[in-house]
Amino acid sequence: MKMRYRFIGISLLTGLLVLIKFYEESLFYDPLIDFYELAYLHNGEPQFELPRLLINLSMRFWLNTLISLGILYVAFFEKSIVKFSLFLFLILFILGIGAFIYELLNFHNGNYMGLFYVRRFLIHPIFLLILLPAFYYQRLKSRRKKKRISSIMNA
Repeated sequence: MKMRYRFIGISLLTGLLVLIKFYEESLFYDPLIDFYELAYLHNGEPQFELPRLLINLSMRFWLNTLISLGILYVAFFEKSIVKFSLFLFLILFILGIGAFIYELLNFHNGNYMGLFYVRRFLIHPIFLLILLPAFYYQRLKSRRKKKRISSIMNA
């Protein structure tokens, strides 16, 4: 695929991630948004419905994951990268949602920042920012190795 079309595809998918962030309050149930915008200074713990919060957090994570996998596919056109990334996202989700539930259950101890960062890691496509340059570097390294081998073979 031409670089121009890849750029357009990645731009459109990135635009979807931006739209999710822009409309997060109307798309997802998340009482922690208001809590972290200053309410934690004045009020006690926020009131929330745990099942609804977990379902919405999971939906947002998987929606971001789907778009992130699309970006990785458009960037590299390798199904193996998408499959491996999906496996990594699944592990991240299991560990992240476990940590999120643990932080929620221990929220009354005043540990607000732990919950904040775990939640942030789950609802934002931060993992994409790690995987994209990692796969790019791996591809560059692989190409250099192939060039070295072919130059040795031709010598």
